[in-house]
Amino acid sequence: MNLTPEQIAAAQKANLETLSGLTNQALQSIEKLVELKMHIAKQSLSDSMNSAKKALEVKDIQQLLAHQPEAVQPMAEKIMAYSRHLYELAHETQNSFTQSAEKEFQAATKKINSLVEEWTKNAPVGSDAAVQAMKQAIAFANNVFETSPKAVKHAV
Repeated sequence: MNLTPEQIAAAQKANLETLSGLTNQALQSIEKLVELKMHIAKQSLSDSMNSAKKALEVKDIQQLLAHQPEAVQPMAEKIMAYSRHLYELAHETQNSFTQSAEKEFQAATKKINSLVEEWTKNAPVGSDAAVQAMKQAIAFANNVFETSPKAVKHAV
């Protein structure tokens, strides 16, 4: 069971395409994170300026005490919104990477199964037990790899 130079080149090309796709996904996530942070920075600057203007308009302690809850409530809401956006971005990135990994796993499984089938066709006479053991081992490994992500997803 020797690999031809064409098969090796095809595997390297596929690996490079996978790496390129994952890199693009990571860069898109980073870009979204930077956009979110820029939006928050602009909003925070605007809010700080408005709050400072209102604070300068305060004439007595009663107005100052009334101004404080006005300033704190929107800030708490914005922190919660920012946390939600971060969570959504992380979740979206994780799903994207998981889908890519599942796609690659399925492709690798097909390749391994085709290699095993090719190997069993060319197996020497009397090696039926070894062929069956190999097929069972691969089936078991496939089962473990398929159920592990499902268990992790269920736990999450």
